[in-house]
Amino acid sequence: MSDSIAELTAQIQGFVDAREWRQFHNAKDMAVAIAAEAGELMQHFVWQQTGQIDARVESRRDEIASEIADVGILLFELADNLGFKLGEVMAAKIAHNDVRYPVEKSRGNNLKYSEL
Repeated sequence: MSDSIAELTAQIQGFVDAREWRQFHNAKDMAVAIAAEAGELMQHFVWQQTGQIDARVESRRDEIASEIADVGILLFELADNLGFKLGEVMAAKIAHNDVRYPVEKSRGNNLKYSEL
């Protein structure tokens, strides 16, 4: 099985089309679903302190992976539905962030680009 963005997107869209779900997958509902699934992912980490996170990931690895997959699947579908080539927009954003966060200023700190 390939994990290219295009191939995964096609697989996701085939899954949706086979079930005739496209009628329910408008941009607003997809964005809401992404936020809801991201919330389910965050729930695994709420109130966990730094020393507890690794143990939490180990003990709930499958559940966390499932939530990550849910967010990714919905994101891939939304991007495709809106006509975005996800790989291209991600690469453009990485290039943009490379300018906003130059290595020599941002290495080893977590300051926002406007504070560098």
